[in-house]
Amino acid sequence: MINNERGFTYPLTLCLLIIFLLFLSSRIEVLLSERKIAHETNSIMLEEYYFLSSVKKVEATYQKTGTLPAKGTITFVKGTIDYQTETPIGYIQKVNFTLHLNTDGITTYGRGYFDSRTKRLSKWLELN
Repeated sequence: MINNERGFTYPLTLCLLIIFLLFLSSRIEVLLSERKIAHETNSIMLEEYYFLSSVKKVEATYQKTGTLPAKGTITFVKGTIDYQTETPIGYIQKVNFTLHLNTDGITTYGRGYFDSRTKRLSKWLELN
């Protein structure tokens, strides 16, 4: 029976190996793209959380003291936020936020508009 095969096993094994490698290479591309998306999503969520936390801290300071500090820095585990206030226009106070992430080296900018009558954030813009 071994002599009757006439080289059938080698081409069959080679074809199965090629099919397996093609399937594996397509799955690796999907895995790598999913990892990139997960990493980008994580950094975007971290940016949003840091901006939200800093706005809440500045708002709490504004409500407590009645004035916004001219400059300040808020330090987090994976980054820092610097903020700077501009002169008020009417009852609107503009505050510029700059986020520096330590992990990715990303710098993102945001701007908050605070209402001096209610002492709350009235508008938020994320600048890139």
